[in-house]
Amino acid sequence: TAPGPRGYATLRDEAVKLFNSLQQLELERDPVLLMQGILQTCLDLPPLVDEIYCQLVKQTTEPPAPGGQGDLHYWQLLTCMSCTFLPSPPVLRFLCFHLDRTERRFPASEMAKYACFIREALGKTKGRECVPSLEEILMLMQRQEMICTVHCPGAPACSVAISSHTTAQEVAQELVSRLGLSQSPNLFALYEQSRRREQPVGSATLLADVLTRFE
Repeated sequence: TAPGPRGYATLRDEAVKLFNSLQQLELERDPVLLMQGILQTCLDLPPLVDEIYCQLVKQTTEPPAPGGQGDLHYWQLLTCMSCTFLPSPPVLRFLCFHLDRTERRFPASEMAKYACFIREALGKTKGRECVPSLEEILMLMQRQEMICTVHCPGAPACSVAISSHTTAQEVAQELVSRLGLSQSPNLFALYEQSRRREQPVGSATLLADVLTRFE
């Protein structure tokens, strides 16, 4: 019953607020900001991650209108959750059963496509420093990759397709190959530059987190 961090209420109260947000999500025409807010609360209050996963499984089980806008909004948030947080092992098993059941019941449907995407994402997700940016959420809602522009000294800017799981090292390696520098003895890294600072991006850092910080 103790107050949560960053001015949050108790976990119980925040769980109620998140449930109300999920109810609102079903009716939202543009749910991106609401989704990001739910993800941010889960990042700040990790004990609520399992709660939201369970609520989303419940909302996408026997929906009144399978494949309708409200149903797909829940699947889209579930997609964003799967690229940001890993549930506990018991909830993960429950979730995977739900994904399998959805693919069997609604083959070739949008729900089945989201279920397949979520299963693959869960196999790669290790946890995030930041919640997905608005652009990333939009791309995840469409099950597409983002385009990241990297400025290279002495060469034109390069556009690289990245997912929620792409690391700085993977992008650096791709750019080295594109620029024909694979045989170079030099070491290459990505740098994050803003008006106030310039710093190297750790090789294991997710590019999606860097893009969220810029946002």
